[in-house]
Amino acid sequence: MERIDTRRKYAFGKTMLLALALAVAAVVAILFHASPERLTAEASPPPAEAVKAIPEDKGLWLTVPKMARVKDLPVLTGPADDEAALAESALHVAGTGLPWQEEANVYIAGHRIGFEGERSHLVFYDLGVLENGDEVILTDANGARYTYRVFRSFVVGPSDYHVTEPVPGRNIVSLQTCTPVPTFEQRMVVQAELTDVVSPA
Repeated sequence: MERIDTRRKYAFGKTMLLALALAVAAVVAILFHASPERLTAEASPPPAEAVKAIPEDKGLWLTVPKMARVKDLPVLTGPADDEAALAESALHVAGTGLPWQEEANVYIAGHRIGFEGERSHLVFYDLGVLENGDEVILTDANGARYTYRVFRSFVVGPSDYHVTEPVPGRNIVSLQTCTPVPTFEQRMVVQAELTDVVSPA
């Protein structure tokens, strides 16, 4: 009758469990470090190298495929309280970044409701439908196309101006509108990170 060495069998089983635990820990670490935010941050191309020519005209056009009223929408530049620009279209807050700059935060505000008959009426009404990974596209006056991917959304107070500041190591666009309906006392912000730049031929 063959004798079974239970000590060796136990040691082998213990070694296998330890190896399995280490493998699981390694996979968890990889997934943690490869989060969507981290991946987009590492994928961001440096705009200064990707854009062939920085436009003299600082005009921008905004397209968000998932938003019903945001297709080739002119983005006007002015101070944050420029009601005339907000009534006409979306507003790029003066002094915030431009897409071809490194570590830019291109800050764009739009009306949730606005005024009937104006182009800005309901323009950012469905901003809240955007989810992580959704596209936000800016086009400059030279025709260069900047594609961003949504990575977060949040709500802040009307005087939380820190959200307009650059985010170190990232090139982003921030879209802002008033919330909630109908009181509008807070601001919804959706941020997307630059993932691709295509310059015109």
